[in-house]
Amino acid sequence: MNTVLRDQPSMSRNVLGLFVLAVAFTAFWLGLNVMLPGLQATGIPSVFIRLAIHATMLTGLWLGLARTDFDAGTRVMVWLALAIPFTAWLAVVWWLAVDGAFRPRPGVPALPIAIFLPVLIGLPFLLRSRRIGALLDAIPASWLVGLQVYRIFGGIFLVAWSRGEISGTFALPAGTGDVLVGVLALPVANLLHTGAPAARQIAMTWNILGLVDFAIAIGIGILSAPGPLQVIIPDRPNAQLGSFPTVMIPAFAVPSSILVHVLSLRQLRRIGRGAVAAQAAA
Repeated sequence: MNTVLRDQPSMSRNVLGLFVLAVAFTAFWLGLNVMLPGLQATGIPSVFIRLAIHATMLTGLWLGLARTDFDAGTRVMVWLALAIPFTAWLAVVWWLAVDGAFRPRPGVPALPIAIFLPVLIGLPFLLRSRRIGALLDAIPASWLVGLQVYRIFGGIFLVAWSRGEISGTFALPAGTGDVLVGVLALPVANLLHTGAPAARQIAMTWNILGLVDFAIAIGIGILSAPGPLQVIIPDRPNAQLGSFPTVMIPAFAVPSSILVHVLSLRQLRRIGRGAVAAQAAA
């Protein structure tokens, strides 16, 4: 108990430092896009960021499997079983985005399908798989939380709004929510890493915040985008949401981040159940 109390000032400094670092990087990234208006339109930042996140996820998956009790063959099999469909999903969405498949047009809108279909397919598997459960038990809970620091890149919606390229009806809640979740990711991950009091509850709240942000952004985006589902008339069209490279955020980043949030919540619940069982056995 005394050790925890002595470490609290150090924990607070680390959390504050990570928060300031995330805010500073976010300001730098948004400022860079404001000063270079054509940067985002080239698609180069989007390509680099998406590939870097993808590579980080696959590397983290392999490192996580190395911490399990699986034999070498099982680790390779599980990694391929997850990495291949995940990469194929990215490739298909990328191809469709470049081809303009998500742009508003008559008929059933494609973007909501791109968001919800992978989540509906992936959730039952991620929530029921015993091997996924074993993987979650093996990796630190801070990994899945800290990973989503990439949510700060959703602040690009705020830059687009500042230029008059997208309606504030969507951009302000979606961009602000993404930035908030992103800048909090590393501080919350640090709390989990250091075993701070109530860290698990804070992390669960952070995950719920991330999911609520998506619910708001998806709802407003669908209801304000040109098409048969539009019921909100924004001050300017949100057609940019369906165009590459911006569309990669709702078409791929959003559903993949939802699945990461769900995995993190499953992991945190397993940790909680394990702690209760340990107390009962003591």
